[in-house]
Amino acid sequence: MTTTTVLPIRRALVSCYDKTGLVELGLALVKAGIEIVSTGSTAAQLVEASLPVTAVETVTGFPESFDGRVKTLHPAIHAGLLANRSLASHCDQLDALGMAAFDLLVVNLYPFSQTVASGAAVEDCIEQIDIGGPAMVRAAAKNHAWVAVITSPDQYDQVRQALTTGGFSLDQRQTLAAQAFAKTAAYDQAVAAWMTRTVEQEADVCPKAITVSCSKITDLRYGENSHQAAALYQEETAPPGLAQAEVLQGKAMSFNNYTDSEAAYRAVYDFEAPGIAIIKHANPCGIALGSDLLQAYQRALACDPVSAFGGVVAANRPVDAETAKAVSAIFTEVFLAPAYSAEALAILATKKNLRVLVVPPYQSRRWEMKPISGGLLLQEPDLIDAAGDQLGNWRLVAGPEPDELTQADLVFAWRAVRCVKSNAILLAHDLASVGIGMGQVNRVDACRLAVDRANTLAEGQLRARGSVAASDAFFPFSDGPQILFQAGIKAVVQPGGSLRDQETIAAAADAGVTLYLTDTRHFYH
Repeated sequence: MTTTTVLPIRRALVSCYDKTGLVELGLALVKAGIEIVSTGSTAAQLVEASLPVTAVETVTGFPESFDGRVKTLHPAIHAGLLANRSLASHCDQLDALGMAAFDLLVVNLYPFSQTVASGAAVEDCIEQIDIGGPAMVRAAAKNHAWVAVITSPDQYDQVRQALTTGGFSLDQRQTLAAQAFAKTAAYDQAVAAWMTRTVEQEADVCPKAITVSCSKITDLRYGENSHQAAALYQEETAPPGLAQAEVLQGKAMSFNNYTDSEAAYRAVYDFEAPGIAIIKHANPCGIALGSDLLQAYQRALACDPVSAFGGVVAANRPVDAETAKAVSAIFTEVFLAPAYSAEALAILATKKNLRVLVVPPYQSRRWEMKPISGGLLLQEPDLIDAAGDQLGNWRLVAGPEPDELTQADLVFAWRAVRCVKSNAILLAHDLASVGIGMGQVNRVDACRLAVDRANTLAEGQLRARGSVAASDAFFPFSDGPQILFQAGIKAVVQPGGSLRDQETIAAAADAGVTLYLTDTRHFYH
């Protein structure tokens, strides 16, 4: 049999939880003279549409039982799916047993992941673990030399097309089989992950085994560089996020667009007030809050307008016309937000190459994975919910207690610094970054860079003076803080924990600078 061999469809087994497009598919099958065998509510809906259906219990001679847990787990079903019709012995056994082969299987599975996501009770989740469906899908996929397997309403157009050409070719059946095995693998992965959390109660312990199932959404033009192949995938059990973003306009997203957009997306949703994050090469050019999005954008842009050119902008509020006008005035690669007004979209449409994305509110993953040679690393995400992230739990170890505005700036800076690559120093004033030292191999350079950028990127303004500083990790020596104190920083927040903390505390006290210790670190590599 060659890859172009087309097999006619004479008999189909149809069992679908998701009834989308079911009747239309049934009409097409009946019109083509195909016998339909079906189960339970699927058969009932087809019968209601006046379509001829053979009930599965008629084929098996056994009633659906145990509240539907047992209905297709029967030799009459699996023989029809698994018989190798290239073998005379298999064909003879079918005849001897009074069984018939299936040429097409149409199945979609119980909504297990959706049930778990709804917060349903354990017992309800268990009832949504499909057994018969995956068994049939795997059987048909194994025997794809003779059976075509359909696992989603999205594939029904392929069935209709096959009916016009006499059936599916072998290469088409192979493709459908590969997709079917990916579907059952993802389904099993979701069940295994849930069972690990629920039965082993590993809420605070890394799981003993990890299974990840992803399906390709689209190929990308290339990866970080033009010689690298790349694609975008959807992880089956992950909460919806950037991978599911709706692209309203602009060029196709690139690999680098996605990585920068994820950094911006993550950064801006750390804040409840109207916020903007501008990201370039996964680091912030500016991050700010405001009374509205326009003010937040203006403050974020002012931090580093040079680097913002060609950056990614993320908003945590629906975008209005004034904000859209401000963003469109500067070359921007990607703009992502939860929504846009009609006026905003009309303004952004004048920038044909600007990618405009609609994203849901950011949801952190249960676990973050990072591949290394021979394996991968797993960790919980770094969330702003630890005791050390609350100002009321910080320790004031030097200087005067700050006023409310300074306290607000310190809290903002501490949240914002976690989106800066380590070693990281972020200076802030009026709920906006004014200088950022990112990705340095020592904290002294990070301090020096943050001060330098604060004082040189705004015309004639020494913005470091009077600002506050946040450090993502402790200062090993007092030399870094001395750079901040000499620049006029009035308050600093850092984790503490260095053997030489007392040197830094003494230096802050001598300079009259407020110093808080959080006892929580925010490295970001």
